Amino acid sequence: MNHIQSYISEHKDRFLQELIELLKIPSISADSSYKNDVLKTANNIQESLKQAGCNHTEIYKTEGYPIVYGERIIDDNLPTVLVYGHYDVQPPDPINLWDSPPFEPVIKPTDKHPDGAIFARGACDDKGQMYMHVKAFELMTRTNTLPCNVKFMIEGEEEVGSVHLGTFVKNNRDRLKNDVILISDTGMIANDVPSITTGLRGLSYVEVEVTGPNRDLHSGLYGGAVANPINILAKMIASLHDENNHITIPRFYDHVEELSNEERAEMSKAPFSLENYKKALNIEAVYGESGYTTNERNSIRPTLDVNGIWGGYTGEGAKTVIPSKAYAKISMRLVPNQNWEDITQLFKDHFERIAPKGVKVKVTPHHGGQGYVTPIDSLGYQAASKAYQETFGKTPIPQRSGGSIPIVSLFEQELKSKTILMGFGLDSDAIHSPNEHFGVWNYLKGIETIPWFYKYFKELSQ
Repeated sequence: MNHIQSYISEHKDRFLQELIELLKIPSISADSSYKNDVLKTANNIQESLKQAGCNHTEIYKTEGYPIVYGERIIDDNLPTVLVYGHYDVQPPDPINLWDSPPFEPVIKPTDKHPDGAIFARGACDDKGQMYMHVKAFELMTRTNTLPCNVKFMIEGEEEVGSVHLGTFVKNNRDRLKNDVILISDTGMIANDVPSITTGLRGLSYVEVEVTGPNRDLHSGLYGGAVANPINILAKMIASLHDENNHITIPRFYDHVEELSNEERAEMSKAPFSLENYKKALNIEAVYGESGYTTNERNSIRPTLDVNGIWGGYTGEGAKTVIPSKAYAKISMRLVPNQNWEDITQLFKDHFERIAPKGVKVKVTPHHGGQGYVTPIDSLGYQAASKAYQETFGKTPIPQRSGGSIPIVSLFEQELKSKTILMGFGLDSDAIHSPNEHFGVWNYLKGIETIPWFYKYFKELSQ
């Protein structure tokens, strides 16, 4: 397999430049003013798949943004790998906290990436990691070493809940038929500590609205006599956790998966420095549910967090008002066995119930999805583990992630196949935050490792 290193070395500069051009397009699915850019990105991905070696590509329209499909079927008797990724990105706000413009990619070194990292929105989540698969596929087709059939399904709505992907999957089960699904939208522990994500948390995302008086009021004339929606909302949100940071919604924990002491002990073997963790975030102490470690809190335990809160006057200077309305966006990360639709309903019922008289409450569900666990005895996991051993020289550590990819459980339900999560990003890559970046070394290492997965998956499947 020396051809892998040779091909990457020869085409490294082009691989980087192609990704940079892709990152320049602001494919923000949450903001309709960027519609043309999202559609432009879909066309770009289709062309990239054609150039890489797909013998059939198509852009499937949905009621939202399109899904880009590509395939190369070399032998019906060979196993088929379905690659999933997304080409849409998060909004870059707040812009003023970026050191360089979010859609003008630059490469510069960091503490974790001495060889340099690409700074741009979408660099790690998920354009950079998705494009690794396109380039690894190109490498295999150009060197005549592709050992499996390949199908690509790249969507443009992951950052807004993959609203239309479920319908597409259900309507195209035969087209998407596969033996394993491969995704790189996760991370690993460190560049010298490879890991494979074996678990994802589910998600319930809601928006709440608290309404008081029928208009904004003068805080001097009405203060103390009328319920202030912002004050009320703050109290309601605060009541959602108790003194041990346990979520207080009745029945919230009814179906939470409780890991055994043995499983928790295995998790604790992953290298982790609490001091470095705090230093990286510039915090004096960690915070979370009593009785659990930091790594357990952000992976195997459910959470409830406010993602945004607003109301009243927030402009320059002072305006003394009691606002008519206050709002918040709230996400709940869920663990396996928690049904996101049930949790959403439990939240809605509870939040409406605890509202005091004098205000009205509206809860609007946005999107959600189920958690997922990949068995480490599956052929896909074993193939991935062997691939990492080849390129990192180490056996990867199985690791549960605190993040959510809601469509993974949908894939298993509809396509009856397991998903392998081969992420190459780092926790420090600032996804969803200003100054998002992806290491050049990580990008190229992904391109190097992925062909080994194909090789071993074919061998193990025979």
